[in-house]
Amino acid sequence: MPELPEVETIRRQLAEKIIGKKLDDKKITGLRRRAKILIIDFADGSSLVFHLKLTGQLIFNGTPSAYTRKVFYFNDGSRLIFNDARKFGWWKIVKNTKSIEEKFGPEALKINLAAFKAALSKRPNAKIKTLLMDQKFIAGIGNIYSDEILFAAKVNPLRLVKTLKDEETAKIHQNIGKILNKAIKCGGSSVQYYVDACGKKGEYKKRHKVYQKEGQKCSRCGAKIKRVKLSGRSAHFCPRCQPL
Repeated sequence: MPELPEVETIRRQLAEKIIGKKLDDKKITGLRRRAKILIIDFADGSSLVFHLKLTGQLIFNGTPSAYTRKVFYFNDGSRLIFNDARKFGWWKIVKNTKSIEEKFGPEALKINLAAFKAALSKRPNAKIKTLLMDQKFIAGIGNIYSDEILFAAKVNPLRLVKTLKDEETAKIHQNIGKILNKAIKCGGSSVQYYVDACGKKGEYKKRHKVYQKEGQKCSRCGAKIKRVKLSGRSAHFCPRCQPL
């Protein structure tokens, strides 16, 4: 599923291409991202909201395919293609985005350390990876980046929040910003279906340290990367660098 870096990449690219254009006679005034959701704002106060889910793609001036669910035509003849191979993604026009946005916790790139610590203190018995992926706890992080953030912080994904030391909490917080911003600069991670708004693959997959690298050598210590099931998802980690 596209996570914060992928959706933010698409947002930035589309902002350069479609702000000021009209869609169904409504002028586009801005593009926003909330968690993993893309929001296109119109001059009349309404918004077009997208959630790409597992396989959604938004490609500017793309070519329709067998996976195309919708083509949005702008007033100048350009178009936005919404592809979705597994059809879990959605879009809708809303008069106000408040009811959608308030479902999510603080943005991962905006929460400060004090607020992060305070939020963690309310969930002492939660496993840290599960919590990082909880969109009501912190918005924008999914399976890929939770693995990468915890590896960078040298924290095992199965650790309970109450076992974390202050310095470990600080390292997790620091690496949330560090990893997500690096991924944005690389255009996101193309693991399977994700492409950016120009139809290009993101380059951050080449920098993954643990995600989907089960059995491979850790780039830091040489131990074999392990994978475990956690809340119906997979967690990848180095057992030596991230001891339980």
